[in-house]
Amino acid sequence: MSQRKETKVAVIVVDMQTAMLEAGSAVRLDGSEQLVAKAQQVLAWARAAEGAAVCFVRHDDAEAGAALAPDSPGWRVLDALGQRAAEPTFAKSVGNAFSNPALGAWVGARPVLLLGAQSDMCVDATATAALALGLKVAVVSDAHGTVAYGGSTANQIIALHNAKWRDAGAVLVSADDLDNLASLLSE
Repeated sequence: MSQRKETKVAVIVVDMQTAMLEAGSAVRLDGSEQLVAKAQQVLAWARAAEGAAVCFVRHDDAEAGAALAPDSPGWRVLDALGQRAAEPTFAKSVGNAFSNPALGAWVGARPVLLLGAQSDMCVDATATAALALGLKVAVVSDAHGTVAYGGSTANQIIALHNAKWRDAGAVLVSADDLDNLASLLSE
């Protein structure tokens, strides 16, 4: 049996909330089934990897009746992700998850691995903030999602943001290649 290399990384799951991912929701992301499957794959890897820690970020919409308003049915982290008691949740009300100082304190100086929703909004704002903070940033290139708009498909928007983050200095890694994350982050 091969042993995994220790990977000290803070895995940040951004806005993987019920309203964004369950069938029948008005704000459901395109390809949400695939996104959930990839997120589950990343979480299984992280929970088995020595040195990896997982947290969840939850968007709290201040508008009463909104899909992500606190305590609304769509607000909670998706049950299918199997959030564990030791995996904290950090609330935010803007795109950048690092707007919550508790997240920054939890991450410390560790590299971060990002996945979640929405590629062009909260994942982008969080990746951009992490890079600005001087953190090493990796994004799971096939584990973030969005919706089609402005004449672009969700896949085009995802590809555009993967390129943007790579060009800004983030490492892109697929959910199938996470065992190589430690070496990718040290390059």
